[in-house]
Amino acid sequence: MTVGIFPIRARLLRPARDGAILACVGLAVAHLFGLTSTGVDAHTYWSANPLHPYSATAPAAADAYFYSPAFTQILGPIHALPWEWFIAIWTLLLTAAIVWQAGLWTAFALMLVPVFVDLTVGNIHLLLAAAIILGFRWPWTWSFVLLTKITPGIGLLWFAVRREWRSLGIALAATAIVAGASFAIAPSLWWQWVDVLRAASGAPSPEFVVPIALPIRLIAAAIIVTWGALTDRRWTVPLASAVALPVLWINGFAMLIAIIPLLPRVMGPTPASRWPASTRTASGGEGLRLRGGRFLKVP
Repeated sequence: MTVGIFPIRARLLRPARDGAILACVGLAVAHLFGLTSTGVDAHTYWSANPLHPYSATAPAAADAYFYSPAFTQILGPIHALPWEWFIAIWTLLLTAAIVWQAGLWTAFALMLVPVFVDLTVGNIHLLLAAAIILGFRWPWTWSFVLLTKITPGIGLLWFAVRREWRSLGIALAATAIVAGASFAIAPSLWWQWVDVLRAASGAPSPEFVVPIALPIRLIAAAIIVTWGALTDRRWTVPLASAVALPVLWINGFAMLIAIIPLLPRVMGPTPASRWPASTRTASGGEGLRLRGGRFLKVP
């Protein structure tokens, strides 16, 4: 049996996938025994003090933490783990996200520079991609996107354009609930976060990033996801969200791994392919398709 539209048999891809998984497990084991020093971004998440996450945060500083207080508070118990255990577990989590989304294409996905770099530095782009896929069925997963990178939340225009108001409301309400609980615990941290973001927005752009200003990329992302919503192309959501990242490092393109399960006819099914709801959303909204200049409900 071939995979998607490609003249490649699934039985030929399985050994490559399994070998890639073993390599990632080997990387986790190497982390566990302190044999490698990669994971610079993951170290930021581990080292951020939930009580004072912004005490050492400055643009381009080592271990600078720029996400909301809620993220590090949720990770609170994990901060107690030794670094070697944390990065080993984190690497396995990112590996699971890759395999879940890429399926038989896991080995090829790992050969892509953005995916490989994101795995080794331990950023959250692969997890953001997974949250976007799950968000088609469970919109509350968008709270993870909004409470970390923020601007990729422009993908929520998918629900707005398609008039899936319940899904949009769930995404925003879940974010508000988590943020509200965090604010109730430590309101001063949220004001510190605003100050940190303000300082970061005025700092010079770091090296090795896409040199396109965020406002321009936000406009492009809005156009992409609007077009996708009007033409029923879900793969435009992770594309738009990646384009809208606040700082577009090369590993930010790892978010595009979410396109694989959103194109099952082209790429073949992956474990993640079955999770996006069909035209009728699991949250109760009607699927909409643009026909003749107006939206029609799709049963």
